[in-house]
Amino acid sequence: MANFTNQDVMKLREQTGVGMMDCKKALVETDGNFEEAIKYLREKGMASAAKKASRVAAEGLVKCVVSSDKRTAVAVEINCETDFVARSDQFIALVDNIANHLLHSDASSVEAVLEEPYYADASKTVNVLIAEATAAIGEKISLRRFTKFQLAQNGVISSYIHMGGKIGVLAELVSDAEQADLQELAFNLCMQIAASKPQVVNIADVDASQLESEREILTVQARNEGKPEAVIGKMVEGRIHKYYKEVCLLEQEYVREPSLSVKQVIADVEKQLGKSIVVTRFVRYEMGEGIEKRVDNFADEIAEQLKNIK
Repeated sequence: MANFTNQDVMKLREQTGVGMMDCKKALVETDGNFEEAIKYLREKGMASAAKKASRVAAEGLVKCVVSSDKRTAVAVEINCETDFVARSDQFIALVDNIANHLLHSDASSVEAVLEEPYYADASKTVNVLIAEATAAIGEKISLRRFTKFQLAQNGVISSYIHMGGKIGVLAELVSDAEQADLQELAFNLCMQIAASKPQVVNIADVDASQLESEREILTVQARNEGKPEAVIGKMVEGRIHKYYKEVCLLEQEYVREPSLSVKQVIADVEKQLGKSIVVTRFVRYEMGEGIEKRVDNFADEIAEQLKNIK
């Protein structure tokens, strides 16, 4: 029988900032002794990690891992506070460990992953693994996001990492062709995605409301340019075609041979192999995208510190 209540778990969480499940585990391990539970969390590095929770972690790494059979893959972004730490062996090892855990995990959310026993050491959760690294490194570390692909048909999954972990891409191709024959194309498409930032695979995947909004914007732009109403429709459709070439992978100019589109390159490979090839999905992670980074004025900071020296 538990020697603590839900209120005790809540109180421990409020005092330490550690997650509910880990607070409950701490109370279980210490037979409900509140002070011992705090000590337990501190020894695990979790309480000190919680103190760093308000900091902005906008640096870090993107990592992609593909299984040996090329049928399962994970892209993950893990953040820290400084680029210096992001390049450290300890942080890189943590990212590798979490990426490999995700390859073995069936979790579909970050929250679920954090509560899972770490695949290489079930005595600790992934959350504890991160907390221990946070305590050792001295910066806030967070598992921000991940995407996992698992092939349901014949084909291949490939990956590409750019600039040592600043951009990561996964691409999935479905085909009855041999995996070895698909590898070069799949890798080149990953590089294409990294460079050209497509949003969807093909025109049919473009969101209808997004497309309508784009048409409205282009129509207003044409009117503001003083174009006659009789030609605005054709102008807008021409610009929509250009829009497709920006956001649709298959419509883009192939970065390695701009005279060809991506779909033409795929068609050439299909002809060579005598098999159809379908790009079913991709994911592109750019490290820190969407995170508002803190900008420090180090000159002002040093000047302020000097003023306080007596």
